[in-house]
Amino acid sequence: MASAMEAALSTERAALKETGGLMEGSVAVNVTPSTPKKPADARTAQVHSTDPDAFARITGREEEWRFTPLARLHGLHDGTAVVDGKVDITVDAPDTVRVEQIGPDHALVGSVLVPADRSAAYAMRDFSCGTLVTVPRDTVVEQPVTIDVRGTGGTAYGHVVVDVEPFAHAVVVLAHSGTGRYSASVEVRVGDSASLTLVSLQEWEPDAVHLGAQAARVGRDARYRSIVVTLGGDLVRLVPTVSYDGPGGDAELLGLSFADAAQHLEHRLRVDHAVPHCKSRVTYKSALQGDRAHTVWIGDVVIRAAAVGTDTYELNRNLLLTPEARADSVPNLEIETGEIAGAGHASATGRFDDEQLFYLQARGIPADVARRMVVRGFFADVLSQIGIPALEERLLGAVEAELTRVLPEETPA
Repeated sequence: MASAMEAALSTERAALKETGGLMEGSVAVNVTPSTPKKPADARTAQVHSTDPDAFARITGREEEWRFTPLARLHGLHDGTAVVDGKVDITVDAPDTVRVEQIGPDHALVGSVLVPADRSAAYAMRDFSCGTLVTVPRDTVVEQPVTIDVRGTGGTAYGHVVVDVEPFAHAVVVLAHSGTGRYSASVEVRVGDSASLTLVSLQEWEPDAVHLGAQAARVGRDARYRSIVVTLGGDLVRLVPTVSYDGPGGDAELLGLSFADAAQHLEHRLRVDHAVPHCKSRVTYKSALQGDRAHTVWIGDVVIRAAAVGTDTYELNRNLLLTPEARADSVPNLEIETGEIAGAGHASATGRFDDEQLFYLQARGIPADVARRMVVRGFFADVLSQIGIPALEERLLGAVEAELTRVLPEETPA
């Protein structure tokens, strides 16, 4: 019996070794063995490819998909979606900014984003007409560049590239509205010593579905600010990522979402510090109300061994306005070097602060008005950083409209 078991184990080990799954001294599949100077690395290697077949079929049990209701994606995640719709894209930009239509074979497509999941790979492979916005070197754009993406129904794929060349400065507003099912990639290139603020608005109709991968690469001594505001849609799942091309890069990722009854709003961030002396700040806030209102925030920050002097912090706050709403928040911080300037994360989910409400009501402010003031204050530090007064006012009005959907007596104190 013992010899039979030994023979079976030897056969299994030999087969695994041939496929790279097991090496001498290892006890787990796909784990690099430990050595006296280097402990085993049990992390699963992430796949990056433009080929959807390079990824396993999505089942919903995967860590990156376990919160997402796959049945509501209408096949955008598995290739069964039939492209039978379109989006209308209009760009409002000054003459100093170049605007072009591009296809999948353009040189800049895939220069920043290499899909990390099956849905993003389908979007990059199957889009037919993308948009490239280029801010030339040394150009300072005084007025915001606006890219309006309006869904007209059906299923469509899209691709947007924003290329801010070295020493240029710009603000770009990427606004999504309308209806349909839309899966798209956004690639952002911020050249050396350039500055870009990208405002991504999701104001879809209640039946819309939106999957989006938004990847930014920040050059040496460059500054990138991403502001994501998600208010509309049946299901919105965005994956903003940031990487750095040289030392001195500074990235700030701000987000605001308001989930109403049955809405699923998911934001999965990843900041990859692989070069020295770069900085990142992440602040995302969500408010939720109504039955089956659900938000998901995943914040991954990786500080690699070469990224000495990194300074990073991520923060997530969720405000539950009704008892049946649900917010999932998972901050992750992975550090491979101790030579950093600072790193940390924080997450909190809770209901209205009774003391705040009491303070306002004690000064004669009605309960419903007091609650709205609390929510406005909760979102104020994100909205105020957009830097476009007219847009800030419009979004504040949209938040107010969301609040009026729940009567004061339905909102717990």
